[in-house]
Amino acid sequence: MTDSWLNEVKWNAEGLVPAISQEATTGKVLTLAWMNRDALAATVEEGRAVYWSRSRAKLWRKGEESGHVQIVKDVRLDCDSDAILLIVEQRGGIACHTGRERCFYQSLQNGRWVPVEPVLKSAQEIYGEK
Repeated sequence: MTDSWLNEVKWNAEGLVPAISQEATTGKVLTLAWMNRDALAATVEEGRAVYWSRSRAKLWRKGEESGHVQIVKDVRLDCDSDAILLIVEQRGGIACHTGRERCFYQSLQNGRWVPVEPVLKSAQEIYGEK
């Protein structure tokens, strides 16, 4: 496969594009992460979500430590060519490092962010943290 399709993505000044993952069966938005050209190419090649970790400055294969891999069913580019949508099968039912189903677990209520979704597995159980 030629990589000319990567040239159609409008990368930001840092060479990144936001990537949203959505659970294929429920339609729930799971995560927002970032991809560089290599991450998007690896995602397509491997069939699993690969992101660019801005904090670690390296490719991050979702689930490489937790086992909560995102198997990619479809890759979409938005109408402005500046955002990626991954339709995924979320292995283990946990997408968030906090042990929740998805990263968007806080709801704005009366001027405060309130966690409204349960922790399914503790960070200690997932990562062996103290």
